Amino acid sequence: MVTQPAQMTTLTMVLEKLRLRKHDNEFRMTEDGFTAGKGKTYKPEDLKIIQTYRFEGNSDPGDNSILYVIEANDGLVGYSLDAYGAYSDHDEEGYDEFIRGIPVEEKSEQSIFGSDE
Repeated sequence: MVTQPAQMTTLTMVLEKLRLRKHDNEFRMTEDGFTAGKGKTYKPEDLKIIQTYRFEGNSDPGDNSILYVIEANDGLVGYSLDAYGAYSDHDEEGYDEFIRGIPVEEKSEQSIFGSDE
């Protein structure tokens, strides 16, 4: 019997699942593109967004965030986290344009996180 992963309703829950699968590489914006601290820089065409999670703060709109799960063409899986709307807090110039340039190829949570055992 195949079991589906529990619905991920909090940012902490998703980040923990990524950590457990060793996919907790944070993609950060640099002048040359995204890097995950592994000595390589990626352009939008080197990446694909494989899952997107939106979280809305119940009491504070400033808690609105979006987490992009991203897979690089070399197999590295990680994430980029951003507040969205008026609260977007990336100081890096070009982040919004860069993230929009990454193709989206949604994968199921099952294929990203596997089954809970």
